[in-house]
Amino acid sequence: MGRGQPSQSDCLSDKERGGETALEKTSILIVDDDESILATLSAILKGEGYDIDTAKNGKEAIEKSKSRFFNLALLDIRLPDMEGTKLLTTMHDNMPKMVKIMLTGYPSLQNAIEALNLGADAYIIKPVNPEKLIKIIKEKLEKQREAKKISEERVAKWIKKRVREIESEYPR
Repeated sequence: MGRGQPSQSDCLSDKERGGETALEKTSILIVDDDESILATLSAILKGEGYDIDTAKNGKEAIEKSKSRFFNLALLDIRLPDMEGTKLLTTMHDNMPKMVKIMLTGYPSLQNAIEALNLGADAYIIKPVNPEKLIKIIKEKLEKQREAKKISEERVAKWIKKRVREIESEYPR
């Protein structure tokens, strides 16, 4: 290659090189009142390439999710200002497509059933096994991507069908 000429790898997009572009980077909100859990989960998930933000209570989580899109939220079931299930309900109502995973150090069958009935996509007991958490996150995000792809394909089919209908109604 001559001087000033871009190499083939310079011409590849981030995605073609195997990475994600800034617009495509998966964002995760971690909500927990325990600073050490926030720090640990943040480090683990940043190491996996996710864009991480944290909140120490429900109110902060709601505010952050209003100003920014998150693909996934990890929600502690016990927060200082509200029950995690109340936060789950609020987030489910405001952001139904966001994946919501409940975390708890106080497991009970009643909590698990309630959380899943209120829209949780998974229920994980602390202490969290990092490999298990990463596996669950990847599975849930893949389902989210598939659902988005299917939705986009349906919209594209509907648009094509509607264009054909309009063209047949108004021939040139």
